Amino acid sequence: MGRQDRAAFEHAFEGKEVLDELLEIAGASVDTEGAVVRMREALRNKEPRESVVPTLFNGEPHFPNTDLARRLFQNLLGLWDLLARGQPVPLDSTPTRARPPKKPIPERPPPFEGDEPDEAWVEAAWKYLDEAPEREITRLEHSFENRQDALTGFLDEQGLPDEIFGLARQLLFELHTLIELGWPPGVRSLARAELQEAERGQPAPAALQAYADEAVFEAEQDEVAPLTPADSARAKALVTLGLKALWNARRPRKESSEDA
Repeated sequence: MGRQDRAAFEHAFEGKEVLDELLEIAGASVDTEGAVVRMREALRNKEPRESVVPTLFNGEPHFPNTDLARRLFQNLLGLWDLLARGQPVPLDSTPTRARPPKKPIPERPPPFEGDEPDEAWVEAAWKYLDEAPEREITRLEHSFENRQDALTGFLDEQGLPDEIFGLARQLLFELHTLIELGWPPGVRSLARAELQEAERGQPAPAALQAYADEAVFEAEQDEVAPLTPADSARAKALVTLGLKALWNARRPRKESSEDA
């Protein structure tokens, strides 16, 4: 499905200014020049890069969000690649990166046919969500936050590590949005009791469940911070519960004049 494209991990050194800022945010003990010194020493000693990156920090690195974590490690691995190939590392100015051509924004998908979406519809809807303008994503996120505070509150009460909470919340936002895209009446706000009763509710469509399962599986394979099997199982259980609750919270379709 379409999540692989988004989850692709690009090794890309964006320059000293960018990496210095990311290292500072993460609480690193070195700046870019210090990282270069340690990496060159490791390459001379034929040490693997996995043993070098942790030495750049005093304890565990910390981040305000997963996007910054991913960007930091993309820059560090890009820097390592440059050094490993013997290429010059620009430390005086930020290199200019070629901008990829703009992708055309896909059309909003039509509602799915029948009572539930199939895999092809979920793929098309995900493509729209993945490439929608930032202002549209912001609008959709506000809609999710305003109506599903009971769901996000429930997640917050589980005492989850940041990476599991972030993954579960992001996935439930995406699933909420996919349902709304395909079901014109929309999804009403969940009550806390519905989350406790969701396990006995109607199962979510297989295509939506597969989308969620694949995302959790990809988090297990993450190159920077893979989920442990236990964390993966916990994330999957919470997302499955939330998905069932959201699916069962769909507003009813309006009856046609012929049925009324």
